[in-house]
Amino acid sequence: MRFEITPDAFLGPDGSLSIDPDDEVALKLAMLIKGECGPEGPSRAAEEFGFSRQRYFQLRTLFYEQGAAGLASRRRGPKSNYRRTREAVTQVVRYRFLDPDASGEVIAQKLRQTNICISSRSVERVLAEFGLQKKTLPVSPRSASSVSGDVSHAQKESGRSSRRGQPRTGRSSTPGQ
Repeated sequence: MRFEITPDAFLGPDGSLSIDPDDEVALKLAMLIKGECGPEGPSRAAEEFGFSRQRYFQLRTLFYEQGAAGLASRRRGPKSNYRRTREAVTQVVRYRFLDPDASGEVIAQKLRQTNICISSRSVERVLAEFGLQKKTLPVSPRSASSVSGDVSHAQKESGRSSRRGQPRTGRSSTPGQ
């Protein structure tokens, strides 16, 4: 009775059971079965399934410790947001509402004074996440020219029209003054 394991299927004398190529747990389990129960050993099984020998033994250890669930890939990197904690986010939003003109650097400095370690960039990210960043007004060519001292004809006319009906002297037209 001959039993064969390939990356595509489990093959036996009376039939086969195919392995979905997208099912990473089934592929890893098939590799471990072939490496542990087959005549060729772990190195050949790892090579056939596209894994290194070192990864084979890591997966075997995970399988012994956690079963088939240990063979599933997990998210790498930090498992939680240890800088932007719930308390830090709450305080950033609180400081923004208390002082809408405070910059991210100022808010970060205030938080560091209360022993909440956070960078100004993280503060800026929190503010952007909640839509609390400072609003900047778009600069039109007309408003830019008025800042630089160039006054357009329309702006001069609007200034004149607001003075119509008032005397040209420096005195106020209200009685009693």
